Amino acid sequence: MTPVLQTVRLTHRYSEGTPFERVALDSVDFSAQRGEFIAVIGHTGSGKSTFIQHLNGLLKPSSGSVLFDGKDVHSSKEFARQVRFRVGLLFQYPEYQLFEETVYRDIAFGPRNMKLKDDEVDERVREAADFVGLEESMLEKSPFDLSGGQKRRVAIAGVIAMRPEVLILDEPTAGLDPGGREELMENIIRYHDGGKRTVIYITHSMEDAARTAQRIVVFNHGHIAMDGAPKAVFRRGFELIQMGIIVPQITRVMMRLRELGLDVDDSVYTVDQAIAALRAGKGGGGHA
Repeated sequence: MTPVLQTVRLTHRYSEGTPFERVALDSVDFSAQRGEFIAVIGHTGSGKSTFIQHLNGLLKPSSGSVLFDGKDVHSSKEFARQVRFRVGLLFQYPEYQLFEETVYRDIAFGPRNMKLKDDEVDERVREAADFVGLEESMLEKSPFDLSGGQKRRVAIAGVIAMRPEVLILDEPTAGLDPGGREELMENIIRYHDGGKRTVIYITHSMEDAARTAQRIVVFNHGHIAMDGAPKAVFRRGFELIQMGIIVPQITRVMMRLRELGLDVDDSVYTVDQAIAALRAGKGGGGHA
């Protein structure tokens, strides 16, 4: 099956050809199938943000290639433009990128750039606003008059209104309170579950990654160091810690219990799994 997204020996250098040249990505091979839910983790400066900005053609590789449905994203300007609508990218703190006079116009910005008719733009704006929980009365308000959480919803609605086949998010829950984080993750999960949509998101919350992702990709110094199911990744907890990554708190507890001599599964990553492992004595972890 052809991956919806693939990178082949993807390399990116900043300030290339200058004394300040820095390799951010070094020969990264990656693929994502339709319908996958993937968390990307890594220490600050590991290359993960640079990586996702290549996936919709925002950045161009220094060498290597990025493929969408098997075709090079940069094969033509027209195809690169199409990919940017089909692969929606939401930056960290997206509320700071709102700029239109009203919420409606901000959400409509992407669909209008797709050259859709006014009635279809209107349909998509209202559908996306409803999806993220924005009341219709907010559509004519200035986005700058909204709360931080409401602004985040507007920014997400603007991406969802383009109905991307792949949704990519950079730290989508950063800066939100626990209730806001939970609500936002539920929206992202619903978008994924609403069709054969692929979700790829960067997170520093190992609890979010453990709870929601089907697969975790770990970046370390411009390389993919690990790529697998949460259980397989968190089984290598000591390696993650050495990379500067904070593993889920419950995993750290189980690792410590194993150090103290208890025969428990230290690869668990949710509280329910830990309870099952402790009750079983040797534990099996199970699945979230």
